[in-house]
Amino acid sequence: MSRSSSAVLALSVSLLMAGCSSMSLFSRDKKTDAGPQFSEQVYYERAQRSLERNQLDDATRALEALDTYYPTGPYTEQAQLDLMYTRFRQSDYAGAVSVADRFIRLYPTHAQLDYAYYLRGVANMEIGFDSLLRYTSLQQAHRDVGFLRLAYDNLTELLQRFPNTRFRYDATQRLQHITHQFAENEINVARYNVRRGAWVGAAQRARWVLEYYPQTPQIPEAIATLAYSYQKLGMTKEAAQYRELLRLNYPSLVQGDSVNLSAAQHKPSLLNRLTLGIAGDRHRDIQPVTQTENTVEQPISRPSRDTLPSPVAPTPPPSLQSSETNLANLGVRLGLPEQSNTNSVSDAQPADQATPVIEAAPESEVATP
Repeated sequence: MSRSSSAVLALSVSLLMAGCSSMSLFSRDKKTDAGPQFSEQVYYERAQRSLERNQLDDATRALEALDTYYPTGPYTEQAQLDLMYTRFRQSDYAGAVSVADRFIRLYPTHAQLDYAYYLRGVANMEIGFDSLLRYTSLQQAHRDVGFLRLAYDNLTELLQRFPNTRFRYDATQRLQHITHQFAENEINVARYNVRRGAWVGAAQRARWVLEYYPQTPQIPEAIATLAYSYQKLGMTKEAAQYRELLRLNYPSLVQGDSVNLSAAQHKPSLLNRLTLGIAGDRHRDIQPVTQTENTVEQPISRPSRDTLPSPVAPTPPPSLQSSETNLANLGVRLGLPEQSNTNSVSDAQPADQATPVIEAAPESEVATP
């Protein structure tokens, strides 16, 4: 046997042995599900104690175990509400949306159904809204707005199905904010078309903003873009009409027979662009139609608890017997602002877009077996 053949054979044997050892290693590390370790009451109580201490990871594990091992029972619906809340608090927005969708599908007559609709809408707003957007002047509208459209549909459905919900004021403010983002998304495309000389595309985008988002801060720029684009296209009559509209409403944007498009676009200073909006001022020569562009945050805390079975039911293991807590003594709030009336609406002042603090839905009552 040649030397090269021996080397190939030795390499093959070593690779085979390494593969077998790795397979045995993985098989040893593989864990099998041993089934439920506690009763559903104990899982629920452990989750409540963890929530009281703001230990979201422990609460999530207990609630997921309860959902897995006891998919039906007196604790199921409340566990689903608590689980969507804990996932939202952990910034697992996709997971919160998943639980909310399942809750809406399985419990269409539940007393806290509006909470699931509201949390789903807010969670979809937060998907894709990272810290870079939160602490700089970068805008979510300049990215994909697909999740914002989902949030808009979710919150619109909430207000249609529950016109008197306690989340109606906050949902309305969020819808206004999303509308402003849609308008900014369209006008940003119009800016791109202006830069590349695509005047027809720029005029179409600007007209869309003017027709479908009439009460947004982007209206002055949309009118200026229309006047400027029509002038470039040689459509002097249309350009003169929009220029006159600008002269009547935003005279600072008109200079003789020309439009000051740069002023309408609110171009930031060089320092502002280099620092992503952290330093420097943006040049704003006109006042927008409305100054309220951000949402009003309504605290989102965990759902109120249902009236659940008495803790005298199944007896937990002796190791947990001493730590049992009477469900009637568990707090509804978890270190979040108190609300005296669950049917009232928060009067918080508009604030910059930040991570919303989701407010708990009131608990519905479950008959004691």
